[in-house]
Amino acid sequence: MQMPNQSIQNIEELEFAIFCIENIAAKLGVGAEKVYNALTEKSNILKEYIVPGYDVLHTQGKEYIVEDILGLMQERGVEI
Repeated sequence: MQMPNQSIQNIEELEFAIFCIENIAAKLGVGAEKVYNALTEKSNILKEYIVPGYDVLHTQGKEYIVEDILGLMQERGVEI
């Protein structure tokens, strides 16, 4: 499901984006900068999925969030 392209609007969304990036990086054993680049330069997942989905995603557990985003990256062929 593609959501609208949305920029970060407040501190809560910023903190959530950082949370997602850092936890994906930890799960994959890579630097956060590589994950950020994958979510912004190699794809638009940050603005199309993570930020617009903040209201729903932030209510989920860390493992669910990380696996959900990794699954979307895999679907879109985004590699780190």
